[in-house]
Amino acid sequence: MKGHRHLKTKKNLNRTDKFLYNTFFAASYQIVVLLIGFITPRIMLQYYGSEINGLITSITQFITYFNLVEAGLSGAAVYALYKPLADNNYREISAIVVATKRFYMISGYAFLTLVMGLAIMYPMTVKVSGLSYWQVFLLVLILGSSGVMEFFTLGKYRALLTADQKLYVISISSILYIISNTIILVGMAILQINIVIVKAVALSSILLRCLVLYLYSKRNYTYVDYKVSPNNQALNKRWDALFLQILGAVHTGAPVIIATIFTDLKTVSIYSVYNMIIGGIAGILGIFTNGLSASFGDIIAKKQTEILQKTYQEFEFAYYSLITLIYSVSFVMIMSFIGLYTAGITDVNYYEPYLGMLFILNALLYNLKTPQGMLVMSAGHYKETKLQTTIQGMIAVVGGIILAPKFGLAGILWGSILSNLYRDIDLFFYIPKNITKLPVIKTFKKVLCSFAEILIICLPFFHFKVVCDNYFQWVGNAIIIVIYACLVILIVGGVCNQKEITGIWKRIKEMRKRRHGAV
Repeated sequence: MKGHRHLKTKKNLNRTDKFLYNTFFAASYQIVVLLIGFITPRIMLQYYGSEINGLITSITQFITYFNLVEAGLSGAAVYALYKPLADNNYREISAIVVATKRFYMISGYAFLTLVMGLAIMYPMTVKVSGLSYWQVFLLVLILGSSGVMEFFTLGKYRALLTADQKLYVISISSILYIISNTIILVGMAILQINIVIVKAVALSSILLRCLVLYLYSKRNYTYVDYKVSPNNQALNKRWDALFLQILGAVHTGAPVIIATIFTDLKTVSIYSVYNMIIGGIAGILGIFTNGLSASFGDIIAKKQTEILQKTYQEFEFAYYSLITLIYSVSFVMIMSFIGLYTAGITDVNYYEPYLGMLFILNALLYNLKTPQGMLVMSAGHYKETKLQTTIQGMIAVVGGIILAPKFGLAGILWGSILSNLYRDIDLFFYIPKNITKLPVIKTFKKVLCSFAEILIICLPFFHFKVVCDNYFQWVGNAIIIVIYACLVILIVGGVCNQKEITGIWKRIKEMRKRRHGAV
């Protein structure tokens, strides 16, 4: 039997090993994304201007919304695969993968229809100097084509690899894709080739990612039988998972859409530059969380309550310490970076300290709920949190629409900030009550500790401004502030969270002693 052959030959990785693999390659991917993420927007601004940069950002965000036709399929498929993968139930795995493939095909046709509709309508509503209706039409189709390929080729493989805690394979394929894509884009931009042609040629790089995922999945999941009857019932949580996808889409996309409607493309470009930094920070944080949802899902599926409580408390403390470090330094350093990054760009003013502060505050509040949100997905509590997710989305959208006409980007950001604050408080109560069964006060103590640390770190810099004349000076100043921030976090965190620090230290020593073994 194919399945048993596979079982004998695959490397037996425990949860810790898989976490290390995922973390290493996720770190490699995020480093590449971070470096290239700073290069590409600068190239766009330098060779095509703020208006074209805003246009690309706006179109991309509309297309991102169309991913909602997936209807929570990815999250539901990942959750459904946890138990059969843990039990080596190959027939059930095959039935779920076949059902996932079928639904992705249906969603792909819906996505393609929406992209076609946007390509027709968008050029009628947005005027761009230097581009005709048909050029904008083609640009929308080209930018939407990568999403179409995701639905028709990658969806089923991504769900299987994610559930099997093998996100490192996706990271490797994505590194190859983003490097080849950037080489094409930068090279053609320097030659000042029309942006429509540049994006069309760069689209070819996604074929490389498709090929890597296809070959790996075909080789390592030989037991998947695509002829079995699909288990559609296993994906019944997809409609509930859709609400979590809406939340993600609202948080990342509503500001761009609202800014497109109530401001102009140059203002959208300002948003994209600040959001590029936030995206880079999110990528760094993603290094430490990628794959953990599947690990916790495995623990929950096996009903290992004590392991769940111990591991989650350690992760929560470690993650809050990490975001405290990153966002406290970001509060201090963001505007000096903006000044250096946009030097020489004169068609719009990018240096707005108040916006910088709001962007960091919004990102901090968004990430405070990452540990809790991860457990919602791990436990498959999509339906149970549907109402709260809807309220959060409404706060962000309605708040942004009300405040945008008078306050511009700042008003849009305040809508998101209030939205995230509501969801933070809700999840701080929901997770202990329904999943971990831990005292609610434990999380609140960690959050209060983090805010105290951020205040202590940032307070001196209200009086002493960080001034940087070049990137080398900026990096030097950032390193000094990171060291200072680490000292504050170690001292304050050591006083407030001694138990978690001891547990993490024991875990590190165990990982050094043995390569294999259960978490």
